[in-house]
Amino acid sequence: MDHDVQDLQKVRSFEHPGAGRKRAKATPKGRQVDPTAAHEIELLLGDRPRRRDLLIEHLHLIQDKYHQISAAHLAALADEMKLSFAEVFETATFYAHFDVVKEGEPDIAPLTIRVCDSLTCAMMGAEKLLHELQDSAGPGVRVVRAPCVGRCDTAPAAEVGHHFVDHATVTNVLAAVKGGETHAHLPKYVDYDAYVAGGGYKLLSSLRSGAMTKEDLLKSLDDASLRGLGGAGFPTGRKWRAVLGEPGPRLMAINGDEGEPGTFKDRFYLETDPHRFIEGMLIGAHVVEATDVYIYLRDEYPASREILEREIAKLPPGGPVLHMRRGAGAYICGEESSLLESIEGKRGLPRHKPPYPFQVGLFGLPTLINNIETLWWVRDIVEKGADWWKSHGRNDRHGLRSYSVSGRVKNPGMKLAPAGVTVRELIDEFCGGMADGHTFHAYLPGGASGGILPASMDNIPLDFGTLEKYGCFIGSAAIVILSEQDSVKGAALNLMKFFEDESCGQCTPCRVGTQKAAILMERPVWNRELLDQLSQAMRDASICGLGQAASNPLTSVIKYFPEEFVPKEAAE
Repeated sequence: MDHDVQDLQKVRSFEHPGAGRKRAKATPKGRQVDPTAAHEIELLLGDRPRRRDLLIEHLHLIQDKYHQISAAHLAALADEMKLSFAEVFETATFYAHFDVVKEGEPDIAPLTIRVCDSLTCAMMGAEKLLHELQDSAGPGVRVVRAPCVGRCDTAPAAEVGHHFVDHATVTNVLAAVKGGETHAHLPKYVDYDAYVAGGGYKLLSSLRSGAMTKEDLLKSLDDASLRGLGGAGFPTGRKWRAVLGEPGPRLMAINGDEGEPGTFKDRFYLETDPHRFIEGMLIGAHVVEATDVYIYLRDEYPASREILEREIAKLPPGGPVLHMRRGAGAYICGEESSLLESIEGKRGLPRHKPPYPFQVGLFGLPTLINNIETLWWVRDIVEKGADWWKSHGRNDRHGLRSYSVSGRVKNPGMKLAPAGVTVRELIDEFCGGMADGHTFHAYLPGGASGGILPASMDNIPLDFGTLEKYGCFIGSAAIVILSEQDSVKGAALNLMKFFEDESCGQCTPCRVGTQKAAILMERPVWNRELLDQLSQAMRDASICGLGQAASNPLTSVIKYFPEEFVPKEAAE
């Protein structure tokens, strides 16, 4: 044997005393798929397609079946869908409603109670309810806090499984648990037969047959000045024309991710007259020649989802292919580009613009995106005429608005009122006045991100373009009423913590800004100069509207509530 080789073997033997022994059997590198988990995933998915855009839908199947998502099931799902484990894991852990259990962690309790802790529910005692339920729920039940669930008019709200308990108390929540009430209750609504009997779908038929032209329909929307009612307020007719002007094929996406604290109007319309929305949606799809429509509905609306699934199944054949998509607890997916990412089965991270969704949208195709309420009004405006729509309104404003009113009023709820109504008129004429024992002190004119104004500014018309000069905006018309018993600084902190939780984390100004702002706002004395600088940085540098508008309540309190910063001793 060559001496050099002998010397090399000696060195190896010296360095590795066990080198001469039998080597252990090599094990495959990377995460291995458990055969039992693989079989369970295969059965669960059945004959469903394994497309990438269905990842979130498949994660829901696992969550619904097992009340959690284990690492073994994640690995098996990744293998079944031919995706990397990292892709599946990062998507599952992005959404709040997916309970991912990592290796070595204990299983999650089979039943979860979620207690809403957003502003209106917090005002109505959600924090106390949360702690009492955590102390008394018992084994097999997990109690966690949750962001706004869209039931602000019946605050505080709790969710047992997928069953909501309105005006929640420890007694009625635990009664729901004991009674096994974990599924959504369907309210009475106008079904397909009743809708058709009332003249429904005649407008759609007229459009499809050519009796009404697309241009005539678009002119009706233009003449009525119908604007997007999800918050942005973009002219509807203009948006439809822009999409139609792009080369096909084209798609349509419905933004039903109504997550703005204080907002519940879309749920009201879906749970009372869903076909009016469906017809408006099909009209929009026909106008822009969309081949497929994706209806993205927040996971907190299980009753609305079941109603839509039932009623869509009753539609006659023809028209675009309709796809239901289920959100998974991410407020950011109400931002239009984040919504598109989520429909594609990804994390809901906002896209940089341009290009805009009407140019490059879902799956890279021109996409029409509309809010549920916007489409709900299409039939009425076209059939009754633009003059009918514009005949409504106050204070030199035109049209109707769906105001979601909650807080310290006698009769909260969805109030259909003239556009431009003032908050004082809304309280007195539509809500029965203030709740007993409460005096009007402040209000949110546009949900969590729309700012906070004092009661002394109660004569501003509530509509697009009327609030911006005060540093506020109408948004989705979520009106939350505070009384003298509520802390305005506390309300602003509640909203900032909401934004901190819901930030997608993609950009530093929003991710770090909301966190730093919440820390500063928790201090007894606010550093107003530092908070102002932080707010400006968030507005200037955040990628999307969440970070850009998150500081509105904070800056409103500093500007309009100077008494909040006067030491109690000096005030006395």
